[in-house]
Amino acid sequence: MPFRIIRNDITKVRADAVVNSANPDPEVGTGADSAVYEAAGKDLMLAERKKIGAMKPGEAAVTPAFHLPAKYVIHTVGPVWIDGKHGEFDVLRSCYRKSLLLAEHLGCGSIAFPLIATGNYGFPKDKALDIALAVIRDHLEYSELNVTLVVFDRSAYQTASGLTEQIEEFIDENYVGSQTEVEYGSQAGPLSDHVLPRRRGNRREEAVLREESFRDSSPAFPRPARFGKKKEKASLEDIVNNLGESFQKRLLRMIDERGMTDPEVYKRANLDRKLFSKIRCSEDYIPKKKTIVALAIALRLNLDDTRDLLASAGLLLTNNSKSDLIVIFCLENGIYDIYEVNALLFKFGEPVLC
Repeated sequence: MPFRIIRNDITKVRADAVVNSANPDPEVGTGADSAVYEAAGKDLMLAERKKIGAMKPGEAAVTPAFHLPAKYVIHTVGPVWIDGKHGEFDVLRSCYRKSLLLAEHLGCGSIAFPLIATGNYGFPKDKALDIALAVIRDHLEYSELNVTLVVFDRSAYQTASGLTEQIEEFIDENYVGSQTEVEYGSQAGPLSDHVLPRRRGNRREEAVLREESFRDSSPAFPRPARFGKKKEKASLEDIVNNLGESFQKRLLRMIDERGMTDPEVYKRANLDRKLFSKIRCSEDYIPKKKTIVALAIALRLNLDDTRDLLASAGLLLTNNSKSDLIVIFCLENGIYDIYEVNALLFKFGEPVLC
């Protein structure tokens, strides 16, 4: 996955380069800066940091990572928050941009960032997250670098004023997980690949439910009329020969209809190029549900078209999954930025799209 958000201690994240929100002077600071020095080997790191000397806000420089699970530590000095009118936003953008460029120059394949300047420097976390996502998104338009944003407290992050509250209300109004638990005995997991919930009951009832649900979810099998002349049952041969458009063919058709290139699609979907190539080259390959949803967002599909694309892979969106409801909310409200969608999923403790 080119970009991901995780909750972790950055000193424990494996990456070619780990970014340290550094003290401007060649000395050990507090908070995350101190933790990086301790994990790397304080004396070893400090000796290398002194060779760099004092750094200005927005600059980035590199040292070996020593005992950290990385090759390099990229030190960058964030802005001290005053009121947002003293160049703080530009300095923070520079921190991310110069760190990414330095990682590319070093030949790194991966880099892990903390949310820079949000500790003792007091940069508001929601604004810092918006800047981090924007700079990383722009960089990955032309780069294959794998970028991880490491945050410590999930509950502190929002991407837009009021949006979290809207999603919470939407989930409250639509989430039927507890009722489904009672009705069916199980729940679909977050962005799971479950096709249909299983209802408790006798075998005859279960068979009817499966038949009706399958017809509902598959365009190849329209629901028969409940009244009027009874239709003849289709033979197994007729059913097999009329499966309809495969997932791969439907996806490629949608890409062509929108005049998009492959790189546009897999980058907007936050997909690895090799995974997209596998989808394009193998008609029988069915990716995971979250991958298909990411592709739908990249193609800017509406909710109905997204359901159709999922149905072609035998999958569906349901109201008994919070992650599905967040995706539905985003589709209905025209939120097609995969970074913003993933930040919202992360905010609610759900798996991000990839």
